[in-house]
Amino acid sequence: MPSGLVALLDDVAVIARAAAASMDDVAAGVAKAGTKAAGVVIDDAAVTPGYVTGFTPDRELPIIWKITKGSLFNKLVILLPVALLLSAFLPMAITPILMAGGLYLAFEGAEKVLEKLGGEKHGETLDDPVSDVATFEKTRVAGAIRTDLILSAEIMAIALSQVEDSSFIARAVALAVVGVLITIGVYGAVALIVKMDDVGLHLTKKPGASAQALGRGLLKAMPIVLKVLGSVGTVAMLWVGGGIILHGLEELGLPAPAHVAHSVEHALAEATGPLGPVFGWLGYAVASAVVGLVLGAVVAVVVHLVAKARGKGH
Repeated sequence: MPSGLVALLDDVAVIARAAAASMDDVAAGVAKAGTKAAGVVIDDAAVTPGYVTGFTPDRELPIIWKITKGSLFNKLVILLPVALLLSAFLPMAITPILMAGGLYLAFEGAEKVLEKLGGEKHGETLDDPVSDVATFEKTRVAGAIRTDLILSAEIMAIALSQVEDSSFIARAVALAVVGVLITIGVYGAVALIVKMDDVGLHLTKKPGASAQALGRGLLKAMPIVLKVLGSVGTVAMLWVGGGIILHGLEELGLPAPAHVAHSVEHALAEATGPLGPVFGWLGYAVASAVVGLVLGAVVAVVVHLVAKARGKGH
C-alpha cells in the first residue's frame, strides 16, 4: 500500500511538472506573440476612433463597448478555431486568406483617400444629415467590427507563427490570451482617447488654475488629435494591407515586390546612420502603403463601376 501511494504521488508530481512546463510555454508564447503583433495593434488603435467621431458623448462608450464585444467574438469565436484548424489541417490556405483580407483593408484605405481627394462619397457620412441615427450607428459599428476582423486575423496569424511549435493546448491558450489582452488594450486606449474632451471639460470646472488650463488644453487638442488619428488610421489600412500582400506574395514564391520594399528599407537604414532602424522601418511602411494604395484604388474603381452599372449605390 505505501508503495502504491508513493507511485501515485510520483504520477501526480509528473503531471504537475508537465502542467507547469505547459504554462511556461503559454507565457512565453503570449510574450512573443504580443511583441510581434504590436505594429498591427497600433494600427487597430488608430483606425477605431474614426468610427466613433461625431457621435454625441453619451453614445461614444456604448459604441466602443459594442465594437469591443464584436472584436472578442471575432478573435475567440471565429478566428481562434479557424486558425487552429487551418494550422493543423490546411496551413497553405492561411496566406491566401490573409492576402484577401489585406486587399480588403487596402480597398477601405484607398476609398478614404479618393474621397478626401474630392472623389464621390459613398453612403451616409457624418458630414451629411443623418436620417436614422440608430441605423447609422449600427452601420458604423458593423463597419468597425468588419475592419477589426481583418486586423484581428493578422494579429492572430502573427501570434500563431510565434507558437506553432507548441502543443495544441498551449497554442490555443496563448492565442486566446493574446486576443483578450490586445482587445482590452486597444479598446481601452480608444475609450480614453475619445473621452479626453469630456475629461477636459470636467477639468475646466475645477477651482484650480492649473486644472482649468489643462482642461482647456485638452479641449483645444482633441479635434486635432482625432483628425490626426483619422489620417493615421487611413494610412494604417494602406500600410497593413500592402504589407500583408507583399509578405503573402513572398510566401507564394513571388518575392520581387517585397524585395523592392526591403531594398528601400535597407537603403534608408544605411543612409541615416544611428536613426537607421527608424527610417528603415518607415521606408518599408511607406512602400507597403504605396502598394496598398495602388491595389486598393484599382479595387475601389472596379467596385464602384460595377455598382453603377448595376444601378446601385455603394
